[in-house]
Amino acid sequence: MIELSGTRDVRRLVHTMPSAPDAAAELRAWSEQGDATIDLSGLDASGVDLTDADLAMGLFTDTRLADAVLVGTDLYRAHLEHAVLDRADLSRASLVKAVLDGASLRNSVFLEADLGSAELADVDATSANFRSARFNGSSLLNVCLEGADLTGASVAETSFDVVLDEGTVVKGLHGTIHGPAHVNEEGGRRTLVGGHLERWLNGRGASVRVLS
Repeated sequence: MIELSGTRDVRRLVHTMPSAPDAAAELRAWSEQGDATIDLSGLDASGVDLTDADLAMGLFTDTRLADAVLVGTDLYRAHLEHAVLDRADLSRASLVKAVLDGASLRNSVFLEADLGSAELADVDATSANFRSARFNGSSLLNVCLEGADLTGASVAETSFDVVLDEGTVVKGLHGTIHGPAHVNEEGGRRTLVGGHLERWLNGRGASVRVLS
């Protein structure tokens, strides 16, 4: 593990390096510099373990982070546009005001993660685990949540223009959202708004109010 703590609040932790040499070199340089912002844009950092690292304001545009371990990381205002986070573990991570437009989050884990005021547009989060995650003030636009688990997740005035299916788990999802949402069924896709969306969600164990 490489660790440098210039101050008590700055955590530059690399528990496991990725196999790609260019990404490993960038991480090594970042871990040795007390004030540099991490920049892995366009690099393949698959499999990296950055548990508890401070990655605030980090640049991860077009970065491959498949199978990465990002548990407890601080990704405040991080740029993750078009990043590949398939099967990554971001449990308890803070992604407040992070930008994830175009990202792939297939089968990723966001258990108890904070995505407050985050931006997610054109995101594939198929079968992702968002149990007890927080989406307060977030914007989800054209986000695929087919097969995703939103058990106990919270929303508050959240833009919820998402794609759901019968495999999407919404039990305990609670708070307020702005629709519409879209449901893929055997007969095609239905668009739900207002009371129709409320009934679909709450009939499956959610406690959500759709705002006009």
